[in-house]
Amino acid sequence: MSGGFDLRDEPWIPVRLLTGESVPVGLRELFRRAHEIADVELPVPPAAAGLLRILAAMTARIAHDAGVRLDDAGVAEDIEDWHALRRQVLKRGRFDPEAVDAYFDRRVPAGRFDLFDRQRPFLQDPRLAAECVDASGAPNPSGVNKLVLGRPTGVNGAVLFGHFTDTAPVAVPAHEAVWHLIAQLYFGPSGQCTPRRITDVRAGSGDAAPLRKSVSYFAWAPQLFTTLVLAVPGPQVEADWEAADACPWEEELNAPLEPVPAPTWPGRLLTGRFRHAALLVPAADGRSVTDAYLTWSTHESPPAVRDPYQILDRRKDDTFQPREADGARALWRDVDSLLLKDSAHDAQRPPCLEDLPKQLLPSLRVRAYGFEQDGQQKDSVWFQATTPPVLQFQEETDPAMAHHLSRCHRVAEDTASRLEFAAKVAWKLATDAQADPSPKAKVRIDHRKPGPWASAALSRYWPCAEDEFWRLATPEQTTAAIERPFVQAALAALDEAIGKANRADIRVARARARARALVLALLPARPAA
Repeated sequence: MSGGFDLRDEPWIPVRLLTGESVPVGLRELFRRAHEIADVELPVPPAAAGLLRILAAMTARIAHDAGVRLDDAGVAEDIEDWHALRRQVLKRGRFDPEAVDAYFDRRVPAGRFDLFDRQRPFLQDPRLAAECVDASGAPNPSGVNKLVLGRPTGVNGAVLFGHFTDTAPVAVPAHEAVWHLIAQLYFGPSGQCTPRRITDVRAGSGDAAPLRKSVSYFAWAPQLFTTLVLAVPGPQVEADWEAADACPWEEELNAPLEPVPAPTWPGRLLTGRFRHAALLVPAADGRSVTDAYLTWSTHESPPAVRDPYQILDRRKDDTFQPREADGARALWRDVDSLLLKDSAHDAQRPPCLEDLPKQLLPSLRVRAYGFEQDGQQKDSVWFQATTPPVLQFQEETDPAMAHHLSRCHRVAEDTASRLEFAAKVAWKLATDAQADPSPKAKVRIDHRKPGPWASAALSRYWPCAEDEFWRLATPEQTTAAIERPFVQAALAALDEAIGKANRADIRVARARARARALVLALLPARPAA
């Protein structure tokens, strides 16, 4: 392999400037111009979720005030001192160009940011070329299709976005290969993989990547500089404070058969929990990737650590797990979990949204990156979404608005549940001649045959409910009655799902009336005169 694709200066990260212009930049230019950048426009959200963690770790190494960096362990001993340091960094308004160059050119060993370096390619393990071999000792790569998310692999791979096959692989441009490399390390599958021989055992299975099937939430500011500084997790995280902290590109290669190093703050916490190892095979000109090795990096138990960008939901056994990504769930339905304090609630908000500078709250939105997957091999859909500036309504700052938005969400969810039930009841009454259509008769629903009206009604309801949610998301609406807008949206969705009924369709008309009554029952009773 030859080097030559230096991620410090090659333009591989698409961004949008404050002027509205979209340009690709390398790592050096991204940090030097972060105060001029409005957004990161990576078209692969799982890669963006991983990249933000990588950039946050680099930010902790680069951002400083009077020579004291955000990753200073001494300052981290007192959270108030660390918050004060972060305020001073934010006050500077940009990264120090000299600190940027010092990190990329001197603090990290040469070649570590080269995608195709012979000794230490970025985020890769060059040992795989010798360890991923077949029974005869010949190289046994995984294939470039295995690297690129969305491409079919194997004999039975589904063709969704292009006619790619393992027998006629199509090279991927180097800048895109970086995106998929990052996405694989953070969201890669568990189960069978390319075998790797280190001992006499040729193991060919691995564990799921640390972010698999999850959604990540970041405080999103008008400038990337502020976004990155706020993305650096506070030092109150659970970590090993005795061991020296390092990112993969800053230290020597791991020993796959030895225990996993304990997470340290902030480098290993953000970039040191990978369960996969990868190696890209470049074309002769070093501008594209023609093949790749993807396999396991360790079989040791992963360290228990709280990811700073995830919501935790309470399980039935009172333990907590990261909220799973759902491509059908809009971001506004998570807003209350991002605003309310953790105490007495069934969700814990991401630590990165705690203790945000109050003067910035009116301008801060929330950016979410999610990847709906199962725990093993199936990838369904990825998504990216951004809220309006809602972090000004966190419970510590504006408890009235925080609880108002929580109440709006709860009413919207309750209305959706009632709408789904009502639509199933309507289908049962309209199609089962034995069903009793009288208003107070019990209706037994066959959940194996719910009919088409429920899903059709919900698909129409949720976009309208989102519009109503944001219409109500103002301080002027905190005392308003919030049930009726969601009920009206549900009734309209129900009518659209059932469609127009002929006058002779008396059974459908009665079913519609029964379903509407079920939804209308959600409205609070009017007080007696």
